[in-house]
Amino acid sequence: MLNAEQIAQFHQDGYVVVPDFKTATEIAALRERAGAIVDAFDPAESVSIFTTKEQERKIDHYFLNSANNISCFFEEEAFDSEGQLRQPKALSINKIGHAIHDLDPVFSAFSRGQALATVAQQLGLQQPEIWQSMYIFKQPGIGGEVRWHQDATYFETDPVSVTTFWFALEDATLENGCLWAEPGGHRSPMRERFVREGDQVRVEKLSDLPWPDDSTAVPLEVKAGSLVCFHGLLPHYSAPNRSPVSRHAYTLHVTDGKTQYSAGNWIQRGPEFPVRGFV
Repeated sequence: MLNAEQIAQFHQDGYVVVPDFKTATEIAALRERAGAIVDAFDPAESVSIFTTKEQERKIDHYFLNSANNISCFFEEEAFDSEGQLRQPKALSINKIGHAIHDLDPVFSAFSRGQALATVAQQLGLQQPEIWQSMYIFKQPGIGGEVRWHQDATYFETDPVSVTTFWFALEDATLENGCLWAEPGGHRSPMRERFVREGDQVRVEKLSDLPWPDDSTAVPLEVKAGSLVCFHGLLPHYSAPNRSPVSRHAYTLHVTDGKTQYSAGNWIQRGPEFPVRGFV
């Protein structure tokens, strides 16, 4: 699925963009199913808000239990000062996560197949294992910022193997909060480690290396249907969405089963719910 130039770009820059990887029909099916999940979600179950700021303080049991469930999270700006939704529920959800790829047949079909297995192999994953999935809405007007981070922070393996498969379900632009990345930044060290011990989490600082800025980062504006693959150490970020247009995306975090998966990672699987690959 990848040509030699694309593989070389992944190794050089830490990411590669593959246009037209998913069809409009596949995207429509996923978006329809995501909408149905949100429709069925009762906000009374939880008002858990997703944020990448002050994570040790903001993590709750609903979030931790989402590791192996299908859960909905609200945007930070979804509620007014009295705790009421500012707009309809469907325009207030930040994301659905985190085991939707295993627990929902529509999402499982989108997340698997020989094409993805081939790409994973071409990127060096000998035994791909999908640990996490997220349907991200990036809602118009209130879509939250995702601060600079590296995905290896949350999926530590020895050696580092986590690779992100990010699918654009709508055009991602500067206006609606596209990804930003630092080309070649995957050669920098891991800056933070997100560690879970029971129901407690902490963020360990590993490096004082500063995060990128506009002088070194580049925007990844991509069309709907594109697949963006990036290395687990690649620093990346997305700005708030203040535009009137949403930026739906779907992402998978995949490690190599040939590496050692850390017992401190926040998502763990037992024999009753084994981690699976692309086929």
